[in-house]
Amino acid sequence: MPVSRWAPDARERLETAALDLFVEHGYEETTVAQIADRAGLNRATFFRHFTEKREVLFGGEDMLTGLFADAIRAAATEVTLTECLRAAFAATEVAMTPQQRVKAAKRVLVVAANSELQERGLLKQARIARSITAALRERGADELTARLGAEVGMLAFRIAVERWMAADGDQPFPFHAAAALSDLQARLAGLDSRSRRSG
Repeated sequence: MPVSRWAPDARERLETAALDLFVEHGYEETTVAQIADRAGLNRATFFRHFTEKREVLFGGEDMLTGLFADAIRAAATEVTLTECLRAAFAATEVAMTPQQRVKAAKRVLVVAANSELQERGLLKQARIARSITAALRERGADELTARLGAEVGMLAFRIAVERWMAADGDQPFPFHAAAALSDLQARLAGLDSRSRRSG
C-alpha cells in the first residue's frame, strides 16, 4: 500500500523506480502511475517532486546550472578562466555522487533510445552553457571568450561523464572533469602544430 507523501526519501524512491521502469519497459510505455506504484507512493506525491516524467531524467540539470554558475562567480578575482571551470567542476561533487553514477548510466540508455529526449537533453545543456557564459561575462570576460569557455567546459563535462561511468575506480567526478579539461586544453594547444606537420 502506498505510503505517506511525506516520506523523507520519496524523491529518491520515485527517481529510482522511474529509471528502472524506463530501462525495463521504455520511456514512452511507462506511466506516472506505474512509477508511483513501483516506489510505493501515489501520483500526487510524484507531482509534488516532478512536473512530468521527463524531469526525472533532466531535473538534475537545474542543480548543475546553479552549481556551475555559483562556483564561477565565487572564484577568487585573480584566477584564470580555466581555474573558474575547475572550480565549477569541483562544485558538482555534491550532485555527481557514486549513487548518481549508477543512475547516470540508466539515463544514458533511456535518452539514447528516444529522439525527443535527446533534443530535450541538448536544450538543457545549452541552458547550462548560457549560464556559464553569463557567469564568465560577469567576471569580465568578453562575449566570445566567455562562450568559448562555456563550450569547452561543457565538452569537458560530457567527456567526464562518459569516463566516470566507465571507470573501474572510485575517483570522484571532479577528478574526471579536471582531467578531461586538461586533455582538451592539450589538444587545443596542439592543433596548430599538428596541422603544420600534416601539411
